[in-house]
Amino acid sequence: MTALQLLWFLLLAVLFIGFFFLDGFDFGVGMATRLLAHDEAERTQLVSTIGPHWDGNEVWLITAGGAMFASYPLWYASLFSGFYLLFFLVLVGLIIRGVAFEFAAHAETERGRSIWRWALFFGSIIPPFFLGMIFTAIIQPLPIDQAGNVFATFGNQVNLLTIVGGVAVVLMCLMHGLNFIRLKTEGPLRQRARALNAKLAWVLYAGEVVFAALVFFMTDFFKARPVSTTLIVVLIVVAAVAAHYGAVKDRELLSFISSGAGLALVVALIFNGLFPRVMIGVNPAHSILIQDASASPLTLTIMTVVTCILLPIALGYFIWSYVVFHKRVAAK
Repeated sequence: MTALQLLWFLLLAVLFIGFFFLDGFDFGVGMATRLLAHDEAERTQLVSTIGPHWDGNEVWLITAGGAMFASYPLWYASLFSGFYLLFFLVLVGLIIRGVAFEFAAHAETERGRSIWRWALFFGSIIPPFFLGMIFTAIIQPLPIDQAGNVFATFGNQVNLLTIVGGVAVVLMCLMHGLNFIRLKTEGPLRQRARALNAKLAWVLYAGEVVFAALVFFMTDFFKARPVSTTLIVVLIVVAAVAAHYGAVKDRELLSFISSGAGLALVVALIFNGLFPRVMIGVNPAHSILIQDASASPLTLTIMTVVTCILLPIALGYFIWSYVVFHKRVAAK
């Protein structure tokens, strides 16, 4: 394995972490439009908190997919063909969510606006749920042939670990979104978000215990990388406790950073456990390794140079957009 191959494996992890940290609270706010808001004015207030950011945050997923295609074409081909249906459902959810923002804003009747608000709610649940299923499916042994073709069965895609993984990601995104609402809103929504988050923390603790047990019994993470896997699992729990503490003590920024860190650590757990593989075969000889899945050295070199040039510009614009829209949003 070369340094560039390792670099791009780590960069892919960073891109997925960026997506779940940033678009995670967008999904959570979308869910909160039905779980937290009491009327249309409050739903509009919630949507306004993510209005300037949601489409930019979603670009992190597109960038991650594009970077995987360019840097690890075999991984991309095996993953997307083996889990085509689940990725299709993710795409459907993202489309529903995207159009719901615009159609609700331009709806001419209350009934039409209500339909698209519900579309936003479901469009905010579908992508994190199925992405959670995909990420927890690929950490289990899969039927892979010598050419790297994945023949994922229904049981590979829908089992106890993938369902728990999907629900866990939805719950973590919801709590991350509630913490963002506490940071970005004025009025009663802030206190309701705080109260709901404190209650959901106990559900999250139970879910983390179940998830850790399933990872122990249904993957080789604790066997292959016992120290790092245990450390990351402990840090996930610490992040959940810190977020809960922030909700109880009304420390908004601590809660937001901690809930985002929890999502980031779940991605880190997956990439840590996969290393040095990108897909795990039922037959270990057919597992796809980093060095086998990567693009040519020339391709990785060109991508690295381009990234070093464009990344600071993109990050500068991205950060500036949050600076410009830093104020709290009041109900209208």
